[in-house]
Amino acid sequence: MNIRTQIIIVLLGLGLAASGGAEVISKAYELKLSNFQAPASQNGSVIFKECDDCSPVIVRVTAATRYAINGTEVGLTDFAKAIMQANDRENTFVGVLHHLESNTVKSIAVWI
Repeated sequence: MNIRTQIIIVLLGLGLAASGGAEVISKAYELKLSNFQAPASQNGSVIFKECDDCSPVIVRVTAATRYAINGTEVGLTDFAKAIMQANDRENTFVGVLHHLESNTVKSIAVWI
């Protein structure tokens, strides 16, 4: 199973757990870690670019946003520390699940 498939599976699983059975319309992004900035706080925002030349996108996170490293759910502090220590930011990918109706991030996953 490749890393992209694993990211999609984790994001879908985290998104379904957060939705509580309600119909949710979300958009999933697969981004290079070099084009991603983690939120500074639990109620902050993520900033990311879909491509190197794309305009930045800013989306809010909430206390309900889930963070995962290598398939294991972690808190924001541990998540931010782990991605700051990543060596190959160009070849490390981040998955972001953006809930469109609320315009918030439901989950963020990375494999380092």
